Amino acid sequence: MPMKLLLVEDDEPTAGYVCQGLAELGHACDLASNGIDGLTAGLTKKYDAIILDRNLPHLDGLSVLQALRAQSLRTPVLILSALGQVEDRISGLNAGGDDYLTKPFSFNELIARLTAIIRRAEGTTVTPHVRRIADLELDLLTRAGRRGDRRIEFSNKEFQLLDYFLRHVGQVVTRTMLIEAAWDYSFDPGTNLVDVHISRLRAKLEAEGEAPLLHTVRGAGYRLDTR
Repeated sequence: MPMKLLLVEDDEPTAGYVCQGLAELGHACDLASNGIDGLTAGLTKKYDAIILDRNLPHLDGLSVLQALRAQSLRTPVLILSALGQVEDRISGLNAGGDDYLTKPFSFNELIARLTAIIRRAEGTTVTPHVRRIADLELDLLTRAGRRGDRRIEFSNKEFQLLDYFLRHVGQVVTRTMLIEAAWDYSFDPGTNLVDVHISRLRAKLEAEGEAPLLHTVRGAGYRLDTR
């Protein structure tokens, strides 16, 4: 489900990295590069969540957060900061933050935390230990899969990739996201690593006569879907 987000961040490389990653996922992201602009946007526009840096020009992040909460704005806020000591996290949460992520950070973790705080705000349930789509299921405890009556064993990387796809059903997943999720790289190694593992995973998921589930989206990435 596409999200509409506000990013309040004055560091240009960080802002560019986050905005590009969100755009690749189909999310809309407004950017404010200082605290005053961030506060104005937060009070005048509706967002699913706000990503808020602490060290901002003109008005610091905690002051922005306190001003938003003083106006009874309940939009979920994820604080993003290089200040990672326990007391820093406590002060951020006490000021009204819903979660706290320290820099440097993983983009996949950023998305997971955003999804979690939005889910909590909406009151939806947590994901069970078995993920499903159509007749395919993956047991997170045994790390084995099943399609119909057929049991499927996965390598560690195949399991990580499929688990990630099942957490993003219907969404286009980019190579960058897969590399970060399964190999913990923050850069593209410039090899066909992803393509090889996707090919092996697809062969296991789609035996002869079974409907395709893992689709290639030309120029963008891959999508797990029944369409």
